[in-house]
Parts: sequence; C-alpha cells; structure tokens
Amino acid sequence: MRRSPKGDREIGILIYATDGDGIGGRLKVRAEDFVVNEISEIETGEKGDYIIVEVRKVNWDTHILVKNIAKKLRISKHRISFAGTKDKFAVTTQKMSIKGVYEEDIRRIRIKDVDIRVLGRARRHVYLGDLIGNDFDIVVRDVSLPADEIRRRIDRIYDEIGEIGGFPNFFGVQRFGAVRPLTHIVGKHILRGNVRDAVMCYLTDIFEGESDAAKEARRTASEDFKSALNAMPLSLKYERAMLDVLIKRGCTQPEDCTDDDFIAAIRVLPLHLRKMFVHAYQAYLFNLVLSKRIERGIPLNSAEIGEFVCFTDRYGLPSLNGEKVERVTADNEGMINMLLKRRRAFVVAPLFGHESVLSGGIQGEIEREVLNAEKISTSDFLVEKIPELRSEGHFRSIAVHVNIERVDIGDDELYGDKKVRFKFFLPKASYATVVMREFMK
Repeated sequence: MRRSPKGDREIGILIYATDGDGIGGRLKVRAEDFVVNEISEIETGEKGDYIIVEVRKVNWDTHILVKNIAKKLRISKHRISFAGTKDKFAVTTQKMSIKGVYEEDIRRIRIKDVDIRVLGRARRHVYLGDLIGNDFDIVVRDVSLPADEIRRRIDRIYDEIGEIGGFPNFFGVQRFGAVRPLTHIVGKHILRGNVRDAVMCYLTDIFEGESDAAKEARRTASEDFKSALNAMPLSLKYERAMLDVLIKRGCTQPEDCTDDDFIAAIRVLPLHLRKMFVHAYQAYLFNLVLSKRIERGIPLNSAEIGEFVCFTDRYGLPSLNGEKVERVTADNEGMINMLLKRRRAFVVAPLFGHESVLSGGIQGEIEREVLNAEKISTSDFLVEKIPELRSEGHFRSIAVHVNIERVDIGDDELYGDKKVRFKFFLPKASYATVVMREFMK
C-alpha cells in the first residue's frame, strides 16, 4: 500500500486507499481552478424577516466576508447566517440569510470579487441542516503525461475505489489549518489539561508558509511576550489578543504564568475557534482510525458484528441527523451488508467524545488502539479545565460515494502541458481535496 506524504500523515491520513499511479499535476494554481457551487434547500417567498441571498465570492474567507457584509449594512454579523464555510482560494457560490434589512440596502453593497443576488424572503434563517452538498468543478494543471495515459490512470483508480467500497471520508487539511495545520495539536493539549502547552503551541510553532516577520515573532514569544507582541504582525490578531491578555495578567514570559493565565488566553479567542481545537483533534483521531482500517484491508462497504451503520436520507446520502445509527448484530448482519452493497447504508466510525460508544470487532480494536496510542480517553472530552469546549461525540461515515460526472483533458495554457478538469458532487462535510489526492498522488 502507498504511504501518504508527510503533510497528510501530520493530519492522520497515513495511507492512500488506491495503489494505482496518480496523474500528478498542481491543484489550486488559480482561484478559478476550484469552483464550488452549494446545493442547499431553503424555500423563499415574499414574506419573512430574513432575506435570502446567493453570494458568489472569489478568494474570500467566508467568516471575513460575513464581517464585511455586516459592516456595509451596519448590523451585527450574528444577523447573517449560512449553511457551511467554503474554501477561501476558490470561486464559491452559497446561500446566506440576513435578518431585518431592506433589499435595496443589500443591492447597494459593493465588495471586490463578491456578487450578492437577492433570492427572496423566508421566515427562518439558513442553517447547517439546509446544506445537502456541493458541486465541484476542479482543474488540475501542469500534468506531464499523454492524454491516453491520464485517462488510463484515472480509470484504474476509479475502478479500485469501486472495489473497496468508496472514497475514504477523511477530513482534509482545511479542518486543521491550511497554513499552520496545528489546531488538532492545540486540541490534544487542551484535552489533556496541558493549557500551557496549548497556548505556547498556538503562539510559537512555526510553519514554512508563514512570513519571516511571523516566524521571528513566534521565536520571540517563546521567551518574551512583550517583545513578541510588538513584533507580531497586525494580521495575526488572535495571537496578538492572547499575548495582550497574558501581559495584562502580569506575564512577561511563559515561566511567569499559571494555568489560570493560560486559560484566560485561550478564552480570549472566539468560541467557534476554541471549539475548533477540539473538533480538529476529533477529526485527527477519525483520520487515524480510518487509515488503520484501510491498512488492514477491510472494505469500506462491509460491516461485521459490533460495528455501527447509518442509513441513507431521501437524497441517498448518509443520514446522521439525530445520530440515527444501528449496531450490527447476528440477526441483522446479512441485511445490513446487503444495504451497504446497494449504497443504502454506510459504516460509521466515532468522532470521539465523552458519550462515545466504541465499536465491536476489528473496528473496535482499531478505535481502542488509536486512543491508547494517543493516551486519550473518551472522558477527556469533558474538558474539565475549559468545560464550554466539552463534546459528547458524534458519528461520521467512513466512505463517500463519488460519481465523477465528467473528466476533460486539454492543453494547459499556463504551463504548456496537460490540464485535467473534474466535475463531481460531494455530500456536506466531505472534502474534494481528499478525492483529488487519490487521483493525483
């Protein structure tokens, strides 16, 4: 089996699901190479407190754009909601709801590389449950292979995916931080009660993609908070906020601080970011569990006694709303495996939490192996030192079925080699970059 490159291994993706050679190439050379169109479900009409808009953005972070829209409308950002965040370096289209504003005010908004179209009104806001999935239109550039070899490799990988029961539903690097993939490491420190290590990791760990100024400020932060705050780039507002809290509490260097000081530094961050630390570590553990299942050669579309499965919703996608899962028993094993082969059910694995029930059989052995290796227990997710971050745990399907609608191969006007265009749909919470890594290797 093919081992993953270092970057993937650092986020728990240890292995490729397929053995076939990839096509190589480069992803996301331009924002226009990664087009995402949200498929969501919300009815609009002429009445309601919420205006529903369709937002098309190029190279914009969703959260930052929401702040900009709120500023233009002179309202709180909390009056704007959406079904899911989208890739920043991409062209994305999604629905949002805005409460208590006039349509003409929205139509007057002018933001570079952003188009906002009013669709109508609704009596409720857009929320995560409205999201069905996303259509992707992705271009891989700089592919130095003949067209017939590109096609052959894609077909082989697609055949292998069919044999193992789908693409592995790994969490992509976006879950961990594209430039500094360390949110899961911070989360692990928090769960272990090592709040000092959590803060110092966030402030001082250095990654290649950062600016020289950021790297130097992080080096300084390991010894002198005041000097680090002066050197920290203004764009790194969360690091600056943490340093400011520590200094105001009388800490000038790490040795001066108590656990309460470090907890105060963590709590200065927005709640959604604090929770992301724990969620990212859950994702990391999930990736490890799924990697080890693939390593053992266990298909993604078969279940043995003791494992858990979910069933499909009306769109044929995994239905995990309300965590409706069923354990495989001697009585239902045959029926469930028939449904798995017919794509009417999905094997699930835990996003570990303090209420998690582990699987039985080989899958359960893998889950316990990962927890023991990480020296983490499900009770750690109570997060006693920062209880607002506790997580009861959830389930996630281990496979995602992807029907590649089309693959176009043409000349790459930027590099002179070939470019390959993929079009496909993915259900919500699945990552197109995870699909593309199998084809590209």
